[in-house]
Amino acid sequence: MFGEYGFTNYSNLFDQFGEGEGFSAKYEIEPRVHIKHQPNLDDLGSADSYRLNMRYYDVTDPVLVVQGDNLFELDLEDMVAKHEQTGALMTIALVRVTEVEQYGIADLEEDMRIRRFVEKPKQQSSPSNLANAGLYLLSPEAREIVESEKVARLMQERHRLDFGFDFIPFLVENGFPVFGYELKVWYDIGSPERYLAAMRETLNGKFNIRIREEKIFTDRNVWVQGTSEDSIRRREHIIRQCNEGKLTLNGAVLIGRHTRIKDYSVISNSSIDNFSTFGGHVTIDGSAIMDAVKMGNSARVTDSIVGRMAVVESTQENPTVIESTSVIGNGVRISSGCRLTQTKVNPGLTIPQGMTYNGKFLETYEDIVRNAA
Repeated sequence: MFGEYGFTNYSNLFDQFGEGEGFSAKYEIEPRVHIKHQPNLDDLGSADSYRLNMRYYDVTDPVLVVQGDNLFELDLEDMVAKHEQTGALMTIALVRVTEVEQYGIADLEEDMRIRRFVEKPKQQSSPSNLANAGLYLLSPEAREIVESEKVARLMQERHRLDFGFDFIPFLVENGFPVFGYELKVWYDIGSPERYLAAMRETLNGKFNIRIREEKIFTDRNVWVQGTSEDSIRRREHIIRQCNEGKLTLNGAVLIGRHTRIKDYSVISNSSIDNFSTFGGHVTIDGSAIMDAVKMGNSARVTDSIVGRMAVVESTQENPTVIESTSVIGNGVRISSGCRLTQTKVNPGLTIPQGMTYNGKFLETYEDIVRNAA
């Protein structure tokens, strides 16, 4: 999670999705999605990973490559149709951005054929405001090229084969037809700030997200998930708490299955995953709380992310505060009375009672001691 910060919450994709049976059942996809995973082979970048998987699974069909830190809406049928109309070897999804200095920007011909990408150009000299969104549609012929001797030499020289830095420039420079396709809705969620912004937009209806349960309020996007009898009882309990003034849900809120929230808590514009437990007088605002988090009385989390199975100890006398885009790793235990401001905590660490951190990255137990205010 959030590699640019050096912070990681590693989770194996096979453990999460298996071969697609559960994923397909959850979202009622027919015929079911069949997920294949990269074999245990080292790769030298994203395009090399494409090469290895095409060869291992002997894929001869068109392939859609999706970067894992993107959130988007895509009309795939329209993209495929445009891809075929232009005769493209590769079609790259593009998105309009205001801050071109942060992205690879496309230099395009009138028919959307890509001349080149300019990395992080100055606003005044940018060839367009269309950035590489990290989605690539490749024709079957691309497999032959990525397995060619020229590309093998390129990979040997650079010790790398990345789509953005290597393979796409190779295709463009050698005259292969590479075209752009504009996306209307796209988020880069590779940083905590962008992740939380995308979460808020999603909760407020920017995407047509699939939630089977009906909203518990007719006028707002507030959901409590779960279809089992126990989940339904918990949802009804949350509705009673709201009606009796014992729980406040502001803005757009998503609450997962089997989540318990004690009285007089306030949750605003946030997502709370399954099996989490909250004490009373808790405040969650603009934050993402992952699965199975335990949070004590009077804790306050603002504009932050709390990882799976984290424990946030807190009491009315010694409340814990997590704020300002802090990111708490999986399995972290934060003792009562702590205050974390714009702080990242690696998975599995324990923060002693009453500690204060501002703008720190806590990678080890030594960091916890050394960086305390």
